[in-house]
Amino acid sequence: MLSVSGLAKGYRSGTGVQQIFEGLSFRLQMAEVVALLGASGSGKTTLLNLLSGIDHPDAGHVEIDGADIHALKEPDRTLLRRRDIGFVFQFFNLIPTLTVGENIALPMELTGSAATQIQSRVARLLADVGLAHTADRYPETLSGGEQQRTAVARALSHRPKVLLADEPTGNLDEDSGQAVISLLTGLARDQGTTMLIVTHSSTVAAAADRVLRLQHGQLRDA
Repeated sequence: MLSVSGLAKGYRSGTGVQQIFEGLSFRLQMAEVVALLGASGSGKTTLLNLLSGIDHPDAGHVEIDGADIHALKEPDRTLLRRRDIGFVFQFFNLIPTLTVGENIALPMELTGSAATQIQSRVARLLADVGLAHTADRYPETLSGGEQQRTAVARALSHRPKVLLADEPTGNLDEDSGQAVISLLTGLARDQGTTMLIVTHSSTVAAAADRVLRLQHGQLRDA
């Protein structure tokens, strides 16, 4: 489903080019949930940016269902992100001027889904995440856990092939975090979405099918 081969990325510093990755390769299977651990500064966020096509590698390939995303022109990469990739962030990133329902509907609207499909899907997801009563409320009126559950529903609303989660429980207390990660992994598996979760939490990592550690520019089984 998600395949990375020979990925290389560096940055310029006062002493020359410093390599973040050099020849990084791995593969995630359909509906697999993988946790990614790594020290601060190890390149976890850079890797997510490369996997989503936001950043460009110096060498190598990132393929989703056999399509090399970095071989696409920027408009096509944007369309691919809208269609095939979902994101969950530590700080929710909900749009404050949109209601909960409108936030969840937005990815489907961007991919041109029919209004009746959007309405039905939003109602189903709100029920799945336990927020059926909040459709017309605004994000600022919700608790942190409720906002992250809304973000989970939004990320999965357009049924992406790949879901990238960057510290999705990092801004929540332990109980809320456990509830969100259980919800996130359950919904992703149910709809066959491949998920990569960047986390510092051993509890979050324990919910994954596989745990990888990013160290010295390489991925190793943790």
